[in-house]
Amino acid sequence: MKEYDLIIVGTGSGMNYIGPMMDANPEIKVAVIDKDEPGGICLTRGCIPSKILLYPAELVTEIHKAQHFGIDVQIKSIDFSKIMERMRTRISSDIRSIEENLRANPRIDYYKSTAEFIGPYTLKAGGEVLKGRIIFLCTGSRPSIPPVKGLNDIDYLTSDNVLQISELPKSMAIIGGGYIAAEYGHFFSAMGSKVTIIGHNPYFLPQAEPEISVLAKRMMSERMEIVTDHEVLEVRQVQEGKEVLLKHRGTGEQKRIVASDILVATGRGSNSDLLKPEKGGIEVDNMGWIKVDEHLESSQKNVWVIGDATGKHLFKHVANHESTIVYYNAFLGRKATVDFHAVPSAVFSEPEIASVGMSEKESVSQYGEDNILIGFYRFQDTGKGLAMDLEDEFVKVILEKGTDKILGAHIIGPHASILIHEIIPAMYTSDQSALPIMYSMDIHPSLSEVVKRAFYSRMPVSEYHMILKALNLE
Repeated sequence: MKEYDLIIVGTGSGMNYIGPMMDANPEIKVAVIDKDEPGGICLTRGCIPSKILLYPAELVTEIHKAQHFGIDVQIKSIDFSKIMERMRTRISSDIRSIEENLRANPRIDYYKSTAEFIGPYTLKAGGEVLKGRIIFLCTGSRPSIPPVKGLNDIDYLTSDNVLQISELPKSMAIIGGGYIAAEYGHFFSAMGSKVTIIGHNPYFLPQAEPEISVLAKRMMSERMEIVTDHEVLEVRQVQEGKEVLLKHRGTGEQKRIVASDILVATGRGSNSDLLKPEKGGIEVDNMGWIKVDEHLESSQKNVWVIGDATGKHLFKHVANHESTIVYYNAFLGRKATVDFHAVPSAVFSEPEIASVGMSEKESVSQYGEDNILIGFYRFQDTGKGLAMDLEDEFVKVILEKGTDKILGAHIIGPHASILIHEIIPAMYTSDQSALPIMYSMDIHPSLSEVVKRAFYSRMPVSEYHMILKALNLE
């Protein structure tokens, strides 16, 4: 048995403070275990590779828009294999560098193996048994595969293995209606595939505000077919390709879709079954996510959890925040608590979508409808929006009545993931006040003006929904 001061399972955000920890204690003994390529999900098969792919899709979309402004331009061809190879080359160099550094560091024992608890504070990695005084569990997540009849009898893609293809599918059926489906639907349709997205929920992008879901479906349906409120009954291989049999969840009406490839994008699931946490005295919930307290400590003292493994917010920026909390608590002896009141997120589709903080439903539930105001403004009603010939894209902000405290914000439109950052810092001040946004100067004309004007255009909830009805957004 080998004994360590710290064992880190996973090479994503759990590695953020490895340098300071080792600098502070030259005698610390560290083991790092990861069954996959090092770098974590974000680098190896999540945020980074997908965004490298989405940028060419963004360029293609912009080029097509140019004709609307009197610019005669054509795309002669798209080298799909080159786009995919560029992505793989970019991430592989980083992966290789991380692995080389891990293997070269004499103070780190690196195990490229599955970690498995065999007792409290005791793990098996390959043929070795390791015991750790402190353990960081950063085990990530994996694609969740639904129990669809026939799915295991055919070849299908997930957000993991789709990164390995080099030939553009002629057509793509995407099972799932969330952000992964939206982003890959945007990518493959821009590349030239005929895309059909199949969602189980009545709303496309069900985690977004309902009016954003409606508008996103309306705009993206110009480039692909989006089917919502349907259950996938069966998939099978047929002569024309892969057949998907659907049933409308309300009417029971069935529908048949045939595509050359199927991408399963129905969310992420826990990896904890591989870890066998129960043998380490670590509790999980009924979905397999590891239970933690407000300090990110598991049910076993000095076993800390970072990132997707908790199942709370599966974003790299959240994992980075959590790594700071764990570092403070595990090594600096503090009692820092994790803060999820203003978690930002974005969907890099076309249109782009971003949000931070509470939804309207959550705000009404917590504060009461009479105690909140909603600000709403469309991009087309700003000078820059007029120049860009934008239409129904908008900013929605939610405030507490009487205090101007920002409860949440939601944007659909160009550069939404950038514009939301006008709001995020204000939500991390002591009073979360909207006043600095409202009273500061915005460059005119700029897209950022739509954010300020949304705050000035606040109204009661009932009035806001009258506007949505007039715009056919609910």
